[in-house]
Amino acid sequence: MIPARYSHIAFGFFLSGLMSFLVSGISTVLAIGFVPGFFGQWIGGWLPSWAVAFPAVLFVAPLARRLVAAITAPE
Repeated sequence: MIPARYSHIAFGFFLSGLMSFLVSGISTVLAIGFVPGFFGQWIGGWLPSWAVAFPAVLFVAPLARRLVAAITAPE
């Protein structure tokens, strides 16, 4: 089990993985269609995307939280 103090990192890991997987899949379909070798092309694009997305999520999440806090009213 991962200690709770690392939950934001685990959340960023899974969020960035799932989001980059979906976005790269859509981009691959739009770029080349469902051709032979599609899955290999998709994974080949997804893994480097995830390598960029994971640290980006960790860096951008605090900024996004501050922006949301600035535009929302406390309950």
